[in-house]
Amino acid sequence: MTLKKIFTASAISIAMMSQALAGTLVINSNQSDPAPKKAWAELIERFQAENPDITVKVNEYDHEGYKSAIRNWLVTSPPDVVFWFAGNRMKYFVERGLLDDVSDVWADQDLSDSMSSTKASMTVEGKQYGVPYSFYQWGMYYNKDMFDKYGLSEPKTWEEFLAVCETLKNNGIAPITIGTKYLWTAAGWFDYLNMRTNGLDYHIDLMDGKIPYTDAGVRKTFANWEQLIEGDYFLANHASYSWQEAQAPMFNGEAAMYLMGNFLTPNFPEGTNYDFFQFPMIDPSVGMFEDAPTDTVHIPARAKNKEDARKFLAYVANAENQTILNEVLNQLPPNKYASAADNKFLIEGSEMLGGADGTAQFYDRDTDPAMASEGMKGFQEFMINPDRLDKILENLERVRKRVFR
Repeated sequence: MTLKKIFTASAISIAMMSQALAGTLVINSNQSDPAPKKAWAELIERFQAENPDITVKVNEYDHEGYKSAIRNWLVTSPPDVVFWFAGNRMKYFVERGLLDDVSDVWADQDLSDSMSSTKASMTVEGKQYGVPYSFYQWGMYYNKDMFDKYGLSEPKTWEEFLAVCETLKNNGIAPITIGTKYLWTAAGWFDYLNMRTNGLDYHIDLMDGKIPYTDAGVRKTFANWEQLIEGDYFLANHASYSWQEAQAPMFNGEAAMYLMGNFLTPNFPEGTNYDFFQFPMIDPSVGMFEDAPTDTVHIPARAKNKEDARKFLAYVANAENQTILNEVLNQLPPNKYASAADNKFLIEGSEMLGGADGTAQFYDRDTDPAMASEGMKGFQEFMINPDRLDKILENLERVRKRVFR
């Protein structure tokens, strides 16, 4: 064999090896529960059928093990695609240079339009670092028979909401059930009151440590919250109840409404009549923003096969694929052109989130973990002792300065 042929054969061999390497897409997944595992297996099978030159290898991990392992993969030898969460949890990795900028995927697939409600939660410094595939709504779930009994309509404004609460209280019913034994439920109230009072940009800046907790805007949020506390509209002794235990008063007719995520709905007793409404508007000049915890897929910065990973992210973002995927997951597709499953609460949630001016994740997903821990303690303390507001905010401000210095 001549020297020229040897070099030519070697070049062909190297090219074939490179092509084979580029055609393998490695995905690390935390979707190990039966329903999500099935949903993703079916989506990946369709993806491979449409991209026969790509071989997908999936590594599955349990939820808790995944949370620890992903920190090691991203730094050492990452796969091509990882599952994760939007908001601050994504941002943590972005700021350390561990996730790839996929703004090109957003531009090519026109995701700023189709994923408009979740764009802010996927964006850091004007760039997008992943694609959302599933989320669910928060809002006010209520006993419709009780509303009908007292001639109440779903309140659209803060004044209407306060009037509903007063009518219920005057009839011996706790207007709002809540269990703050595990603090995150109070954080849901803070999120909504702050977003309705000050807007999403302000809320995210607060989550990022850019605004003091002693700021006038934060105090305005707590002033609105205090109206509900002083009105005696929350379930008594709520610090003694978990969120599950706080369902009982709503189910047995002692309470009427619950601010909660859509995971509440499977617990509604059969034969009962419950419905859902959007958290009411407080300030007409402020947009209607929602909490919508969002699950996502990303490309690690050190991934080997970014080209095929981008194809996969684009495939996941597709409206038809998001419809099929979320029917199995029993959650909502972030793509506003996708369809929700034939479920009353999912359909209402889809309409609400599709028309939202923007979404946040949730307090403990959007801010630093140390800040979230102290913040949620402060929220619960305020609900029990609102007269301690100044001391609570001063403490949270000390924590903010320490955490975000």
